Amino acid sequence: MRPLIAAIRTQYLRDNYLLAKRQHGGRVLAVLKANGYGHDAARCAQALVDVADGFAVACLEEALQLRAAGVSAPILLLEGVFEAVELTEVERHRLWLVVQSEEQLRMLEEAQPAAPFRVWLMLDSGMHREGFLPRHYRAAWERLQASGKAESIVKMTHFARADEPTVPMTLAQIETFDAATAGLPGEESVANSAGILCHPRSRRDWGRAGILLYGASPLPAGFPQGDALKPVMRLSSRIFGVRELAAGEPIGYGNNFVTDRPTRVGLIAGGYADGYPRLASSGSPVAVDGRRSRIIGRVSMDMITVDLSDLPAAGIGSEVELWGDTVSVNEVAAAAGSIAYELLCNIKRAHFMFE
Repeated sequence: MRPLIAAIRTQYLRDNYLLAKRQHGGRVLAVLKANGYGHDAARCAQALVDVADGFAVACLEEALQLRAAGVSAPILLLEGVFEAVELTEVERHRLWLVVQSEEQLRMLEEAQPAAPFRVWLMLDSGMHREGFLPRHYRAAWERLQASGKAESIVKMTHFARADEPTVPMTLAQIETFDAATAGLPGEESVANSAGILCHPRSRRDWGRAGILLYGASPLPAGFPQGDALKPVMRLSSRIFGVRELAAGEPIGYGNNFVTDRPTRVGLIAGGYADGYPRLASSGSPVAVDGRRSRIIGRVSMDMITVDLSDLPAAGIGSEVELWGDTVSVNEVAAAAGSIAYELLCNIKRAHFMFE
């Protein structure tokens, strides 16, 4: 069997969720969109079902997969519905939905459900991606309330820069939210992962735990609020080839790395076809048998070369951690000019093992 393994530690997932609950207070949705950020949404939901207050996914298709897997807990559609016909499935499967546009509001007004929906009404407090502008929000809330199609309305917004704790925009968004929703009854949801960790004023009735659930801190280096998170995915492979090169020898495609000393090179199974980022080439950290080293040469489609020069005991069969306990996925993301979200979502051909 090809030795590229994505070990999913479900106890770590539970620990991270419970940390979010303690930090936020109130209730917290576990966000399982994009197949649980690449971790297998159904397996993650099953691991959390006895502790989570509910789940959130991007769209109807993702919610139906969870229902098919036996998940009966509340599920929120973060993008709402794209066509009015989807409301039939929303009703049938007892889903909650976000309303974030005039078109979606009109769909609900024109719907004829047997029972009203659980609705989360999105305010655009400054991100300008989705939601009703502050000057239109109250009217949207009043229309939804008057329609009789909403059993309840949760007021919500989403942050643009909460993962930058020193940037004042998050505070400005909170103030915009409070002003736009003043006097409107109902529960509130403001905090995303970064909000839960480091923006106390954003902690309201419902938090939404996304990336922190999987053990990757959304905060930059130097902010310890995410240090207690545990990495749920550990991506590893094994060395299946070793060669000795003299100084001055190129390695890999493009010859973009040239040895500056005699170098032992280990070859491992894994590459960009598996979802490991191609741009995380020479210098990206790895751990060989628990000791830190680096990638040398470009990441290939399904092979990666690593530096064994200072690891004389390493050889054929040695384990190489691409990220997990010794090497943070955030470190690899930084080396690739990316973010942990993208890296975790992209893992494909690894053998997934659930612990």
